[in-house]
Amino acid sequence: MELSTLIFASMLLPTLAMFTNLIFAKQANLRDSITFAAALATFAVVVCIALKVGNVTTRKYVLFEVFPNVPIAFNVEPLGLLFGLVASGLWIVTHVYAIGYMRGNNESHHARFFGCFSGAIAAALGIAWSSNMFTLFLYYEILTISTYPLVVHKGTPEAIRGARTYLGILLGTSIALQLTAVIWTYAATNTLDFELGGILRNSTLSPTLVPVLLALYAFGIGKAALMPFHRWLPAAMVAPTPVSALLHAVAVVKAGVFTMLKVGIYIFGIDFLAETGSSEWLMWIAAYTIVASSVIAMQQDNLKKRLAYSTVSQLSYITLGMALATQMGALGGGLHIATHAMGKITLFMCAGAIYVATHKTEISQMTGLGRTMPITFMAFGVGALSIIGLPPLGGSWSKWYLMVGAADAHQQIMIAVLMISSLLNVAYLMPIIGRGFYRDDATNPYSGVREAPVFCWLPPAATAFGCLVLFFFAGWIIDFLMPITGIAP
Repeated sequence: MELSTLIFASMLLPTLAMFTNLIFAKQANLRDSITFAAALATFAVVVCIALKVGNVTTRKYVLFEVFPNVPIAFNVEPLGLLFGLVASGLWIVTHVYAIGYMRGNNESHHARFFGCFSGAIAAALGIAWSSNMFTLFLYYEILTISTYPLVVHKGTPEAIRGARTYLGILLGTSIALQLTAVIWTYAATNTLDFELGGILRNSTLSPTLVPVLLALYAFGIGKAALMPFHRWLPAAMVAPTPVSALLHAVAVVKAGVFTMLKVGIYIFGIDFLAETGSSEWLMWIAAYTIVASSVIAMQQDNLKKRLAYSTVSQLSYITLGMALATQMGALGGGLHIATHAMGKITLFMCAGAIYVATHKTEISQMTGLGRTMPITFMAFGVGALSIIGLPPLGGSWSKWYLMVGAADAHQQIMIAVLMISSLLNVAYLMPIIGRGFYRDDATNPYSGVREAPVFCWLPPAATAFGCLVLFFFAGWIIDFLMPITGIAP
């Protein structure tokens, strides 16, 4: 099968699933089965792309030209393929989990929910395969719009406020800042194609203005949740937990940091950023976000909000990797897309399982709960340790490469920031596990509680195992991503 056919099939399958959810809205089992089949088929297609292409960059496939030298076009390169594998693979797990959560929690409007969810996956894959900044920007906006109904799903006043914050910040930053940056880039280079080494090196842009353009991109990519444009992420926690998993692990925030890496590697170029020193200021913004959001996370009693601020911190690891302007920093940032996705989706699915079983949302209410929900809390513990960065779990390798990248850039302070961040991770994640197993059975108010339905605890158990698997395959991922640095694997 032609590569172009596979690319378009990977986007078409979740789009069709979106419509089948609406067509079979009243036939729940059929509707969910078709969507599950679409998720499996989409992942299979992406795997076929990986087997066919490997880690080379393919030629672009043009649909049509919008402006001179600015077409709607797609291609495959290592970073996009990694994002595509993460998004399509985790869609399978998240869909199974969402069925258990939505039915176990008696949520309404299932067809709309799963339809928009499928549409978000299609948009994420469009972002993954985009061969230029214009195409990526279009799918970036589609992703924002398709996820808005998911955030506002419950329809409560709190959900409406949270969704307005979500939409306002993401659309506001992308239109006011990112679009300005895209237009400016086109004016300076007469192209928006992603090219290894960057397209700005030979541009007409004054070196003094390079940091300004980078700032427009960095703050315009609101899904990367750099402070002060991070408030949409905690605000979106009013959504059902499967949406939180989608936002934090599968599509939305990963689309943000993926775009950040694409801009750094293919628009500016790692060597260009290093030579000009244009990204040094961004390192400090990322470092501040890493530490500040971790401190805020420690103060949150609501479990999902604590995890949301944790995500704000972890996303800035990837931004920091790009801003270091070193090969190891870029590789560490790319690897962190996969390791953080696996760890954080585990944590959010565990939070949802707890809610389905007990309807508790506050950490202070969970004392002793781990004794009656051991699978959920053990899975949470594995995901937490991966986020902290302890071996033998995947998160340890991405932090290691980021530290090596900081050392290569002679940024010892950034190494200290990463180490402090890990200690803060311990401070806000491990007490949740400790509280869960603290109270003995004689005084445990949850003695009658059992694990949530199997579709709620099996997916996080699977992704917890995935955190372990990633530890042993991290080297393969690094080798796979090596071409983005300009070094042959």
